[in-house]
Amino acid sequence: MSQGALCPKLLWQEYRRDQRLPKLEVLNQLHCFSFLSLKYILESDDGVRVWLVSRLKALCSWTPPRGEEETKQVQLRVLSTVVGVLVGCGFELNSEPAAPDQRRTSLLCCSLLDEMLFWLLDTVDKSLTSQSSGAGPGLWIQIFDASLCGVSASAEAVQRFFTHSLTQALTYKPRLTVSDAVTLQSDWTFAKADPLLMSLFRKLAVIFSVELLLRHLQQVLETHEVNWKHVLCFLSTLLVYNPCAPPSLRELLSRLLTSAFEGYDLEHMITAFLLARQGALEGAGVFSSYSDWFKMSFGGSSGFHASSKKSLVFLLKFLSDLVPFEPPQYLKVHILHPPFIPVKHRSLLMEYISLAKTRLADLKESVEDMGLYEDISGAGGASGSTQPQCQAVQDVEKAVSLFDSTGRISATVMEASIFRRPYFLTRFLPALLKPRVLPVKADARMSLIEALKKAEKLPAAQYSSYVESCQRQRRQDRSVVCLDAADDPLEVLEVQLQEFRGLVVDGNDGDMMAQLSRISHTLCVVFPGRPDDLMEQTVIKVHVDARLSPELHVKVINMILRNFCQCTLDASRANPPNKQNLWASRFVSVLPGNTQLICSLVHRLWDLFHNQGSSLSAAHVLGLAAFVVHLHGSVSHSSLIQLVPPILPKPVPVGEAVSAALVCSTHTDMLFCVRFCVAAVCYGICRGHSLPQQQQDYVPSSFYKKLLYLIPRLLPEARRTAVTAEGAVGESPEKNLWSSATDAGATWRTTAWRLWRHAAFHQLQDTPQYQLSFSDWLVNELRVQRSEDALSDPERQEYQQWACLELFLPRAEEQGGCGGDMRILCSRLLDAVMDQQLKDQSLEKLHQRASATGTCLPDIISRLQEFVYEMEVTGLSGSRSGRADVCDFLFEFISRRCSSTVSSVSPSVSSELSLQHTLNTWNRVLLALPPLLLVKLKVEGGRTTLDCTTLTQHVNQHQRKVCSPAGLMSSHLTSHLLRGVLSASVSCGRPREEVNKAWTQISVHCPLLLTSAVRWWERLSPVLSSLWSRVCDGEPLPEQLQLLADCRHWAHSVARCLSPPPMPPAPALLLASSLHRAWRGRGGGNQSFGAALNMLRPERVSQDRQVLVFLLFLCVNDHLLTLLCLQEKSDEESLSLCSDLLCVLVDSSDWLLIFKSSEQGVYQSVTMVTSDEFTRLMPWAFYSLLLQQSAELLQRALRCPGFLQAAVLCYTSLLQLVLDGHAPASAAEPPEKQLDPSQILSQAKRFLLRVISQTSAAALSSAQLRRLESQCADVDPEVAAALSVHLGAPSLSPEMDFL
Repeated sequence: MSQGALCPKLLWQEYRRDQRLPKLEVLNQLHCFSFLSLKYILESDDGVRVWLVSRLKALCSWTPPRGEEETKQVQLRVLSTVVGVLVGCGFELNSEPAAPDQRRTSLLCCSLLDEMLFWLLDTVDKSLTSQSSGAGPGLWIQIFDASLCGVSASAEAVQRFFTHSLTQALTYKPRLTVSDAVTLQSDWTFAKADPLLMSLFRKLAVIFSVELLLRHLQQVLETHEVNWKHVLCFLSTLLVYNPCAPPSLRELLSRLLTSAFEGYDLEHMITAFLLARQGALEGAGVFSSYSDWFKMSFGGSSGFHASSKKSLVFLLKFLSDLVPFEPPQYLKVHILHPPFIPVKHRSLLMEYISLAKTRLADLKESVEDMGLYEDISGAGGASGSTQPQCQAVQDVEKAVSLFDSTGRISATVMEASIFRRPYFLTRFLPALLKPRVLPVKADARMSLIEALKKAEKLPAAQYSSYVESCQRQRRQDRSVVCLDAADDPLEVLEVQLQEFRGLVVDGNDGDMMAQLSRISHTLCVVFPGRPDDLMEQTVIKVHVDARLSPELHVKVINMILRNFCQCTLDASRANPPNKQNLWASRFVSVLPGNTQLICSLVHRLWDLFHNQGSSLSAAHVLGLAAFVVHLHGSVSHSSLIQLVPPILPKPVPVGEAVSAALVCSTHTDMLFCVRFCVAAVCYGICRGHSLPQQQQDYVPSSFYKKLLYLIPRLLPEARRTAVTAEGAVGESPEKNLWSSATDAGATWRTTAWRLWRHAAFHQLQDTPQYQLSFSDWLVNELRVQRSEDALSDPERQEYQQWACLELFLPRAEEQGGCGGDMRILCSRLLDAVMDQQLKDQSLEKLHQRASATGTCLPDIISRLQEFVYEMEVTGLSGSRSGRADVCDFLFEFISRRCSSTVSSVSPSVSSELSLQHTLNTWNRVLLALPPLLLVKLKVEGGRTTLDCTTLTQHVNQHQRKVCSPAGLMSSHLTSHLLRGVLSASVSCGRPREEVNKAWTQISVHCPLLLTSAVRWWERLSPVLSSLWSRVCDGEPLPEQLQLLADCRHWAHSVARCLSPPPMPPAPALLLASSLHRAWRGRGGGNQSFGAALNMLRPERVSQDRQVLVFLLFLCVNDHLLTLLCLQEKSDEESLSLCSDLLCVLVDSSDWLLIFKSSEQGVYQSVTMVTSDEFTRLMPWAFYSLLLQQSAELLQRALRCPGFLQAAVLCYTSLLQLVLDGHAPASAAEPPEKQLDPSQILSQAKRFLLRVISQTSAAALSSAQLRRLESQCADVDPEVAAALSVHLGAPSLSPEMDFL
């Protein structure tokens, strides 16, 4: 000092002489100001090992006074300085060989750092019992930081230090054996391990890649004795904090198994199993379940073990050696999903299964309590094996789900009913038959129970007890939900969600994943249940009409949604979606593992969107839109949603299910729907980085198509903007789409307008699933309530005309348009109008609120009228006669609809009712169309004529089937068709002549229209006369129509027994219909009717006979109608009229023809008047009438030619009716004078046998007799024998029978 020079050696000697233990703060000052370097002290002080470690521990354990942040920073700087020097001296490599002193110093530094690491690890071990690790080790962990790089240590030295420390930690005190690891592994998960240990491993791993860390782990495992607890905890830390770790771990497992089976190496084998199980213990959100990994590795013929018998034996020997130490959940996986073994080696597998079952029995894990579909994951087994009752409930849920999707009882259930009968009877059936309030319509669970009952797998007594319990449950109608937990899960979840919110913007991926792991664990407490099998797609039923319960679930769901909305706002303030980290997708990814949670989520979202949408703020809409987008992408591939009641025809992804709640029926609904869908699509487009392939994962198609419908409807300027996939014409690409969506000052119109002009928005339309078809547009438009629409009537008309003519008409068919074809446009309109009447009631209830004020159906019908008439006027189809094309188009359309409704040869009752509903709906549409479009015009040789062929075919094929009563069309429809004939005739050169020809054609080929015109002539005459007078300058009706009035006048004269005018030259059916109408309208008695009949002479004039036979048919039709409707008074009248007609006609064989559909001749047209049902019942009417006639009339009938053949044919047809179940049902109290339907068959048989016995053998030829016998042989051998005995000619000898 006197010489002005500083000697470090002397300074250190003087310092050490006064103080026994140096203070690190002083050494730090000496080192930092270059008075005395720490490296010199390490090299020169022989006692440094003694005091440096103790001083480091003391400094770490010292806690600065509260509020003295500067002191804390000094503490950290001192530690960092000392450790930096130690790392630099201990792990720096020199290019030249190290001197002995330098090597000694290097080893000393490594040893000092190891002592501090061991102190930390010892503290971790002691904390398991003391519950407190102190602050010292935690502070030492903070020095493991890349910031050590600098003057004291290079980056390479720090990496070598971290690698060395990681190796030391993995190999520290390797006391645990492999068997200990197998047994205790479930206690070493991320959630259960000491946080200090996990923090250490996280710090050590942060500067290395996953591949490098796993390669080093493999090297350590192969070259050292390891501490298995530390090894597995390190792997859990790596998986939780690094999302890229699972694929690398799978590659490592594959390498280990390949190496194990190539060299039959047990170490590689057990290593692979322990690492795979550790990954599974962290849950399905982190790594594959153990059962999935085991099935994938050994479940198929391409497994690692399947190459040879030696490999099989090696695997089974390895599994057998593990049995004494295995937790039960892994044994169950091996039994339920055994490795693939060829048939010839099955005995080896059975030995292992027997050993495993014995071990399970020792553990009091009964084999019989094992689930049928048990899917044991490591996470599930970590908390103890599933209780048998809970496992049975899971088996029931799986069995019901499989039955619902396949319609069959699962083979596993059927096998269990035989081979696992104790479990089936004592566990499975009680869980399946748990009493509940049964739904009105059988659900999948009820259907499964019924199927088991039919298969005789369900004891009758147990089933009866179940039904009684369900009835009691319905009477009580109570439900209680309880939840027991040590801590309030709501409080825990709220704290965890708030902590997660703090990590969204500034936190790193590792902290975020760790927090989500804790949130997932808490949700499993609130929503207990096993994770679903990720290999199969599950169907989750959501009862949207039911109240969301229990209350705890509602609060949790609200908390999740509220927190997500807050996180969305926080993240959006910092970055747009494409610049944010993966917080949202990871948040949502923890939800799909629990079906109960997903069900509650979808139910709550449905309630919010369907019932409370207008009350949601902009922040709510934005957050919920982002949530649904991620939920759609996360759940769509694993779970489908089935809404109950079945609003949608089949299970759909989450996005589609939630979209169904967004209705567009009122102005308020439309505003909320467009706000929400704009937010969702904006978020999805921004999140997808403007690449269509990625956007499809983030943009639900249902939301996108709602915008395609709503934006042009609500924003007229969008209709006038030509937009292509490159963006709006004349507009620059929008760059601030998300800023507009999140701008509090921007309106939804501004955001929607920007979105509409965005190129990425229209690029999606190139994908079929994002195209809004014309049919979809019509469905949406028909759900709008006219009185609550956002558009006025003129605005709606303008919009609909734009959509039809400018948007969908020119668009290609493959893009959902009409390809420029007006026929396709009108066909889609017709389909939509008719489907509106036939749609499901539950959907109608959904889209029409409580005030049923009427849909836009009248508007769509107006558009249909416009376009159909435009087709007719302009001839857009390209043919010479546009009207002919329109006529054919309309009738071809309804024919196609009817054929699709009834597709079988023998339609069922339901299909017939559907057909009637379809035709009744069609008639309402038909009456809204111009009538002249229903008649075709032909142009031949320059002359235009009427062609009613298509019209008559339509009436005969379709209208005839839905007449009520049978054989009579409504007055409105009859008038519409006749007005069409008159209106269309104006286009002909000679209208009167064409109408006469057309009516003549109708009289012959369309008897139903003829009889209906007669029935309604009093109403039709003024209408038709007025129309004809207008179009033909006051001319009277054409002669053929005037003939209807003449026949009516003649019939009234006959009915009043007046001197009638000469019989008009009209068809017999027209005259008979006029008589029938006159008599029915007058209501006369029997005597006057008989007198009227005497005025006609059927025995001499064939025309009169035909008229009376047709009249008899019409009266028989009335009789059948009264039989079916049980009208006593009307039946007496119709029966009296039929009896009077029979008295006049019984001697002629013509009256029999109306009962014989195959031999009707001139009376063939009667089958085209009434329905097919009434035609089938004519044999019934035959005997119903005859059995109530006098004996004298019946004797006259016996003498009628052909009566026996008709009686036999009607009897066989009657018998077939009864056998087919088409006979009329018996009434509880039939009218006095009506025969009970159940008695007619027996009385008809007795009557027929009497007729056969009274008929002479000469009445039938041998050919006729053989034909009758063959017809009766199969249905009634007794009648066939009577025919043979009474009417067959006796044979002289058997040898002559061939003559």
